[in-house]
Amino acid sequence: MKEERALNNSGFDIGIYTLADIGPDPHTGKEISAGQRLKEIIEAAKLADEAGLDVFGVGEHHRLDYAVSAPPVVLAAIAQVTKQIKLTSATTVLSTVDPVRLFEDFATLDLLSNGRAEIIAGRGAFVESFPLFGYNVNDYDDLFEENIELFLKLNNHENITWNGRFRPALGHAEIAPRPAQKQLPLWIGVGGTPESAERAGRLGTRMALAILGGDPIRFKPLVDIYRRTGIASGHNVNDLNIGVTGHAYIAETTQQAREEFYPYYSNYWGYVNSQRGMSTRMSRADFDQMSSPDSALFVGSSQQIIEKVMHQYELFGHQRFMAQMDIGGMPFNKVAKNIERLATEVAPVLRREISK
Repeated sequence: MKEERALNNSGFDIGIYTLADIGPDPHTGKEISAGQRLKEIIEAAKLADEAGLDVFGVGEHHRLDYAVSAPPVVLAAIAQVTKQIKLTSATTVLSTVDPVRLFEDFATLDLLSNGRAEIIAGRGAFVESFPLFGYNVNDYDDLFEENIELFLKLNNHENITWNGRFRPALGHAEIAPRPAQKQLPLWIGVGGTPESAERAGRLGTRMALAILGGDPIRFKPLVDIYRRTGIASGHNVNDLNIGVTGHAYIAETTQQAREEFYPYYSNYWGYVNSQRGMSTRMSRADFDQMSSPDSALFVGSSQQIIEKVMHQYELFGHQRFMAQMDIGGMPFNKVAKNIERLATEVAPVLRREISK
């Protein structure tokens, strides 16, 4: 692992993120504790920072089979052991968090990290946070719309007067502290709906695409909607940044990557589908199809990953790629090796090619 961080002049961020799932290792059946999972996440962020990656993300769930329910707390711990890597939620369930508290938490993180905090906001794949915090899941979309509009106002103004449906009104409220950055960078996480892409463009936020499989060209219409709506809404096209997030595993050869990753990936979808009330398990044939050269799943040799990212860059012209690696009960030594390969074998080539 490199000691010195390589300077990134390409304008293209490369990083990793975790949802902090806790699952049994499919080879041993052993499951680590939430405390150990958190320690490994912090160590992964430290390795990523030392290796020269640009961004590290932490997801949010409110279930016993995930270790992180408070991303800003975990990111604040990471801020103390890292120097330059950007720190983002991945994602914040914006429908069920008070925007004022969210802003205060991440503004504090921004001060602690010397201006490295970001937020990816989404509506969430799970709905357990709605009853937990006293919200009605039938207000799923309305809550998100109101909360993001309020957050954007908080991001722009120190003093707010505001009135809405779902939280108490604000009258000349002081919003403190202010972040180290002029504004906290805000991304909207988009899983596949045109409405979400249109919203991100209309509001002028950045857009993070979750591309977990299939032909990536099917996401091109969302990119077009986002940019077209953003420009029509008066936003500068240069501010309409796009990120791509997806599952990844890198090995010396593509065949080795498939052989090593399949048990963890199948295991991961096995318990995620179970959490959603489904009993579907992934066959090896399905996995091989998902990880084929034409698919968006980032599994293969370093060269294979480079080719997949560059193909998507030609489609989207995006500014960020983030890989989720630590899933399905994968032991930390394998996660660490993947971080090293991404940082030393993949990232330098991507930066060189994109900077051209």
